[in-house]
Amino acid sequence: MRPTKIGLIAHTGKPGVSELVRNLCSEFARVDLPVLLEAKTAEVAGMKSKHTISGLGKETDLLVVLGGDGTILSVVGELNEEIKPVFGINVGSLGFLTCLSSSAFAEAVECIANGRMFFSKRTLLKVDIQGEGKPATSLTGLNDAVFSRGDVSRLIRLGVQVNGEVLTEFNADGLIVATPTGSTAYSLSAGGPILAPDSGSFVITPICPHVLTNRSIIVDESAVIQIDVTEREFPVFLTVDGREPLHLASGLNVQIRKSEQALPLASLPGVSFFGVVRQKLKWSGSNI
Repeated sequence: MRPTKIGLIAHTGKPGVSELVRNLCSEFARVDLPVLLEAKTAEVAGMKSKHTISGLGKETDLLVVLGGDGTILSVVGELNEEIKPVFGINVGSLGFLTCLSSSAFAEAVECIANGRMFFSKRTLLKVDIQGEGKPATSLTGLNDAVFSRGDVSRLIRLGVQVNGEVLTEFNADGLIVATPTGSTAYSLSAGGPILAPDSGSFVITPICPHVLTNRSIIVDESAVIQIDVTEREFPVFLTVDGREPLHLASGLNVQIRKSEQALPLASLPGVSFFGVVRQKLKWSGSNI
């Protein structure tokens, strides 16, 4: 379906992004699609706008994001409750979440104008931080919630429950709870499995666990995962999708579950998740 109004958001630190923004605006004008620019995106291209990312979420029906996977994660974090479909154009190397490279910007506009795109509904995490006598803090993530030790070179202890049942207490450098989308990010680097976007599950992956039998475990996306900060001597930090880390005091617990919202993420006809995995991870198969 052809969108009626586009929101354009760019990683302004990427080389060549100012020219790309201007080219996209010209192409969208050619196909008679109105575009609203995020304020910093407009500024880098020599234009003017006062729109925020959350404001674009309210006023448009498709967000075109220029950058990489990290840019898309940042945008999702700022949309809050105004989650809108995202079409990613990569500025740099191939990403898992973007549709195509910046050199194919004209093709991107044609696909958007003609409605030639598919949307996969990507699961989002709802992360609630709770403590006795304190109001809960809620965060939303597309990739993962990461518990880490910060700069201290010591193991930390984290108690984990799934649906109210004790799983174990991890003694490790940290712990990752990832969505299928996030399974190809930090969790994969820590030895976790790759989950297909529609697998309907989460993966819990310890980071360098002290006990070698501690391994990743896959749970149903309907599960409620509770992380209890049992570490008393050393600081524990929580980072959602790579955003600013939050210090977690001993005795706090964090509940992670599937958000009621999902992110419609665009892909082009003929492009599959497994094709992207093969290309990104340079899988070529066996010669045997």
